[in-house]
Amino acid sequence: MSSINDRIVRYGELKPCKTAFIDAHTPGSNQKENFTIIGGGVSESPDQHVHITDKVGFNIGAAGQPPHCRNSLHNHTTAEVFFVLKGRWRFFWGRYGTAGEFVAEEGDIFNIPTGIFRGFENIGTDYGMIMAILGGDDAGGGVTWAPQVIEDAREHGLILGENGVLYDSKKGQTLPHNVSPMPLLTDEELKAFPETPVEDVVRDYVARYWDLMALAAKKPAKVIGENALLKDRPGFEVEFLTRGSISSDTITPEKPTVLMPMRGHWALSWNGGQTVLNPGDTALMLAGEAYSLEPSMTGEASLYRVVATDDPAGLTWTGN
Repeated sequence: MSSINDRIVRYGELKPCKTAFIDAHTPGSNQKENFTIIGGGVSESPDQHVHITDKVGFNIGAAGQPPHCRNSLHNHTTAEVFFVLKGRWRFFWGRYGTAGEFVAEEGDIFNIPTGIFRGFENIGTDYGMIMAILGGDDAGGGVTWAPQVIEDAREHGLILGENGVLYDSKKGQTLPHNVSPMPLLTDEELKAFPETPVEDVVRDYVARYWDLMALAAKKPAKVIGENALLKDRPGFEVEFLTRGSISSDTITPEKPTVLMPMRGHWALSWNGGQTVLNPGDTALMLAGEAYSLEPSMTGEASLYRVVATDDPAGLTWTGN
């Protein structure tokens, strides 16, 4: 079994893939970087580096983009959760991205409901980073793109095969003889993708950082879960911790647990080792691995903790 040190990925050591998705050549989207931190992720490129290959029931990834760069409209069949680590981001959704939008600031978290086309854009003034939690070991088997995204990509040399693999004509690549292009969704199929009103999305799927800081002042705030602020059962739960809500006592998780600092520096100790986690770092603790965690310096300190559950990954849970 790998050691805990082997399951800590430092922000400054993240390895990006610039050809992860079908819009990698499309103007306006051609500068984005995709990071796969834990699990296989949803990249369509064989060039994608995977930092930790353990299967824990969910995936951890990230997207980095310079200002004015956007991620094109797509759909997931399992959870896609983002929190903003750096920058200012506009999230938008709907068949053409016009059904609704909102701006997420640093620390805000968005549990995007399944079944809608969604995209996002860095509207800040510097390189931005959003951290992602994806449902399932295979993250739902990939993504479904809005038809116009596939058509635009083809005009710029990228073809997505029905096998989920990208082929770059600029590199002389062609579809294998036994692989057809990914078919476009038909008008009838597109009717299944709702134009969800913005008030429903912001009310039920968005949590703001400073609200969570208040809720977690004395005890961990349950952010995503059956009885959490954002009610869902995506195969994992998300908690938010602050200096006032973390105990220095030893914790022995029953399920795989991922620690993702947002602000401050966090001292992580376990039997045989210790280190400090910093914003943007990711640490995977396996079931039964005892650890303790506390801020190592004064000042603002916050952290997202993701814990696997027995719920199967799938569509957004509505309580039915």
